[in-house]
Amino acid sequence: MKLVFYSGGIDKDNYQLDKIFIELLGKKNPVVTFIPSSSYLSEQEFKYFVKHYSKFKISRFIHFPIDVPFDRILFQEVIRSDAIHLGGGNTFYFLNSLRKAKLLPQLRAFVKKGGVLTGLSAGAIMMTENIDMAAYPEFDRDENTVNISNLSALKLVDFLFFPHFKNSTRYDVVFKKYSKLHQKIIYACPDGAGIVVNGEELRFVGKCYAFADGHKFSIN
Repeated sequence: MKLVFYSGGIDKDNYQLDKIFIELLGKKNPVVTFIPSSSYLSEQEFKYFVKHYSKFKISRFIHFPIDVPFDRILFQEVIRSDAIHLGGGNTFYFLNSLRKAKLLPQLRAFVKKGGVLTGLSAGAIMMTENIDMAAYPEFDRDENTVNISNLSALKLVDFLFFPHFKNSTRYDVVFKKYSKLHQKIIYACPDGAGIVVNGEELRFVGKCYAFADGHKFSIN
């Protein structure tokens, strides 16, 4: 299993994560698919994505929005990609679209076959057991505009991920309480930081934090 969790931030902040991503790909001229959280303005996001990763000598990209009708033949090309990136945005809307398109099992199968799956913010949350972290804390959460109640996601890892973390008391209080109540480990990463899963190896890049059983721990 090869996963990269990006919190967010500008290009230079994520250089180390990008470098590891390229190493995980491990091949020349790979095909990388960009799946945006929404088709709205996704063409601009895709252009930015291509411009950024072209710096790493990647030249083959697929743009694949999933909240509009899509070509099943193109989808077969997506599944044959070397890497798939799940974009940022509204996590609830993204999950609802993935579920409607019946793509959650397909993405799990992609990872199982050795494909590299990366996610930014909402896309990173999508790789965990559920998208609870999109609803926390109350003062910094996505709006559940699609009114979904089933928050189950890809379930690729046994921890939860919180992006754009700000190291402050009010965040700490919420996540300590959640980790104790639900007996779940939360890894919280500021922009520019993230997590890499490579088989059994779990690697933290940048300053990250863990919340477990009501306690907070600093990583790196």
